[in-house]
Amino acid sequence: MKNILASYPILQTGESQSTYQWVILALIWLSYCVFGLISRSLAPLVTPIVKDLGISYSQMGIIMGAWPMTYILVSLFGGIILDRWGAHKSLFIGICIIGLSSTLRYFAGGFGTMFIFVALFGMGGPIISIGAPKTISLWFKGRSRGTAVGIYTTAPWVGALVAFSMTNSVFMPLTDNNWRMALVIYGGFAFAAALLWLILAKDITSPGSVTDAGVFEVFKKLIRVSNVRIIILIGFIHFSIIHGFINWLPGLLEDSGLSPTIAGFASSIPTLVSIPTVLILPRLLTPHQRGCALALGSLALGIALMMVSLTFKGYLIFGLVFLGVSSSYIMPLLMLIMMETRGVEARYMGAAGGIFFCVSEIGGFVGPLIVGTLVDMTGSFILGMLFLACLGGVLSVLSLKLKS
Repeated sequence: MKNILASYPILQTGESQSTYQWVILALIWLSYCVFGLISRSLAPLVTPIVKDLGISYSQMGIIMGAWPMTYILVSLFGGIILDRWGAHKSLFIGICIIGLSSTLRYFAGGFGTMFIFVALFGMGGPIISIGAPKTISLWFKGRSRGTAVGIYTTAPWVGALVAFSMTNSVFMPLTDNNWRMALVIYGGFAFAAALLWLILAKDITSPGSVTDAGVFEVFKKLIRVSNVRIIILIGFIHFSIIHGFINWLPGLLEDSGLSPTIAGFASSIPTLVSIPTVLILPRLLTPHQRGCALALGSLALGIALMMVSLTFKGYLIFGLVFLGVSSSYIMPLLMLIMMETRGVEARYMGAAGGIFFCVSEIGGFVGPLIVGTLVDMTGSFILGMLFLACLGGVLSVLSLKLKS
């Protein structure tokens, strides 16, 4: 296997790039889709997992924050590895790791083992989420780059859509309501995606596409860039909101009186709405409009969170739709701004993405933990959700400071 990875052909810039770039985009999309599926697979299974393992909601919150925690430790060095090894070898390893994480959850016997198996996801996940924009920055240029970013960003949302809408309606009945076997099936999807990536993907090289600079040298160079600092802070808050809210959304809806199956379908509404949004907006917005678009989206996100968390019966569906529209395009716009910020360049995109996701996933760990703790303290999801809604206003102010 090592020899296969090492000897795989590298495509030079311009060599059939215009045609094969769409194959690469499809493979990136599939890999990121599996990432979204497995990363959200626990949310619809909270109730049976808590009962089966005999754990509290606070412990479940820690488990859901386990992979963001390891993600924090791995992502910075994962970016450097991507810049040195290339996407073909790195992404294959990353996809296999997340598949292994999902499969091993079958053997969880309690809080400790479940925490370890979920945390393993954070060792492979960064390579995918950092490798995707790195690959896009090399294969796509100009207006097509915005199109490619919009397309690949739909992938984790589609994966999450499958997790929320089909876990309790399809895969749980298919496995005789065995949540362990459902997660094994999801792991199988990841291994299939890894095999396709190994066979079909190629690396591409261009002048300045790789770097041998050290971790701290690159970090010091990038952190001096104003946009990079602001984007990192926005990422931290945005991940706190999204991880804290989406992971607990099925539980919130079940707590308001919906059945697990209906709650799963309702939880998929924001994901479903997000797909056309991320396909259209990143392509249409000019670089000068992106900061204002981020500010408006962040403000709308806070309002939508308040509507859903207070579960206004007549406005719940509207709030979920509003949530999907407002939250979905924040990440692709941040990645586009990062790619086109002077001082980052393609050769540093892996490292820049590593720094971004390293800090952002701290928020991804803190968000679910805060909400789970507040649920145990108050017996309700409302206080934790309102806290996340207030963070949307903070995001709106920070977004206005970005420079095109």
